[in-house]
Amino acid sequence: MSEVIPLLIGGVVLFLYAITQLSAVMNDIFTEKAKDVITKYTSTIFSTILIGTILTILLDSSSAVIILVIVFINAKTLSFRQAIGIIMGANIGTTISSQIIAMDVGKYAVIPLIIGLLFEVFIKNKKWKKYGNVLLYFGMLFFGLFIIETSVLPMKDSKLFSEWIVKIEENYIQGALIGGLITLIIQSSSGTVGMAIVLGKQQVLSTAAGIAIMLGAELGTCSDTLLATIKGSRQALKAGVFHLLFNFFTIIIGLLLFVPFVRLVQFISKHQDIGSQIANAHVLFNVLGVLLFIPIVGVMEKLLNIILPDRELNLAKA
Repeated sequence: MSEVIPLLIGGVVLFLYAITQLSAVMNDIFTEKAKDVITKYTSTIFSTILIGTILTILLDSSSAVIILVIVFINAKTLSFRQAIGIIMGANIGTTISSQIIAMDVGKYAVIPLIIGLLFEVFIKNKKWKKYGNVLLYFGMLFFGLFIIETSVLPMKDSKLFSEWIVKIEENYIQGALIGGLITLIIQSSSGTVGMAIVLGKQQVLSTAAGIAIMLGAELGTCSDTLLATIKGSRQALKAGVFHLLFNFFTIIIGLLLFVPFVRLVQFISKHQDIGSQIANAHVLFNVLGVLLFIPIVGVMEKLLNIILPDRELNLAKA
């Protein structure tokens, strides 16, 4: 285990750094376009969900999209109702990175690394340099995953680690709490789910344990969204609270139906490895959560408007 830890930590640090930098670069490239898209194509709940999904795929971060939405609400260019759909869409969009991680792309990391480095060294045009940075950080992300995969192989034979995994399988609420705690620490649900997928691919983590950690990661990602609402408008606060409630209630339902959900995932993904099963569970969970909430969006909006009425209205009444 003494040989595993330094390599594992190095892989995790590289992976998380790549995610952070990639999100920043993507934000820089697409933020202005995102503003136009959000203001033009958010007339219905279905269009806002679609926009939220697409923007999250482009920006590679659901938190970035939701924080962007909160900024727009504070600027009064977006309403709370429009924000609801984008938040739900962001939860779907973030599952695409899970599918990419499950594709075993680590072995090809050197290709985007080399191309990105060549852009960085030889290209002077700032716009093309940014595209080169995207490739470079994608390469770093994949290489970080490759290091993690390589480092965890000896854990298969670790009695201590095996006992820990069994505990998560027997108590999936504990697994969800671990996933939430990891996400709070590293501030990236994609990072937490990605590591669970990698551990699953190496058969270090079981499907059930990986899904439990994934459920916790979904709640942990709400922290930075809520922080973004501090000193913001009441509409922005309602968007942050909706994000928390949406994730909280879907996770509760996921935990209540945990065993049949795991069986459903295993049935759908029976010919795939454990990492792919965890990635598929991430997609299925978020899509089902959105489908479950669409019929009650109006109720949730009215409820939050009652609990958190706009300050302007209160002042008018006074």
